[in-house]
Amino acid sequence: MPDIPVVYVISDALGETAELVYKAAAAQFDLSHSEFRRNSYVQTEAHIDEIIAEAASVDAILIYTMVVNPLRVYLDQKAREKNLVAIDILSPLISALSTKLGTAPQSVPNITHRVDEQYFRKIEAVEFAVKYDDGKDPRGALHADVVLIGVSRTSKTPLSMYLAHKGVKTANIPLVPEVTPPRELFLASPQKVFGLILSPEKLNSIRSERLKSMGMDMSSNYAKYNRIVEELEYAENIMKRIGCMVIDTTNKAVEETAGIILQTVFRRQEHKGL
Repeated sequence: MPDIPVVYVISDALGETAELVYKAAAAQFDLSHSEFRRNSYVQTEAHIDEIIAEAASVDAILIYTMVVNPLRVYLDQKAREKNLVAIDILSPLISALSTKLGTAPQSVPNITHRVDEQYFRKIEAVEFAVKYDDGKDPRGALHADVVLIGVSRTSKTPLSMYLAHKGVKTANIPLVPEVTPPRELFLASPQKVFGLILSPEKLNSIRSERLKSMGMDMSSNYAKYNRIVEELEYAENIMKRIGCMVIDTTNKAVEETAGIILQTVFRRQEHKGL
């Protein structure tokens, strides 16, 4: 029976992709016991030289995922000089995509892990939004990227979830005249607080429909026009005390309001970086 090959995985990132591809192929030959050596974060020609010398001494098979072109070319050249079998996992597909799309690849090592980081940031933001929704825990105002405040039915929760799916940790706190706002709201930076308001007419319509859908008494104080005006005046006074940005959402979709908030946040971050 032929000798079981020694396999070197070489990558300018972690090397997981090449390892998975090799194991999928090796399973077709019952090579579960083959010797496997992963070389991660290969960033220099000197490092490649060391790996090639070691691999040549055992006539290893090389499997590599190098997205930095000069290093990939150098590795391929050195492998040919030593008559080593070398398989480039990514280049054929990257080349095909580049031709099809008419654009050059980014050539950024470890980019899939950066995508993973974005995914987990989004998940964390969604969990944060659920935990600190509707003032359940006002301490969220101190740890959030964005804090939404406003009276009932001003789209605080839908907006919180939309921003969370953009990776923005968002807390929201309702403003009710009979309830003193939490002290955390005034301790948080005013720049991350956004007040949401609606016209009394629009809010009256939304609350009336809400009561109707729930089969509740339509004469409830919740949907009375005078009560709504009182709540809005109270909320706007709180927003003035905080000194936060106020957004009138009367004729805005959630996506539009979110866009205003995101642009404001990013613009402030850029200004800080100057």
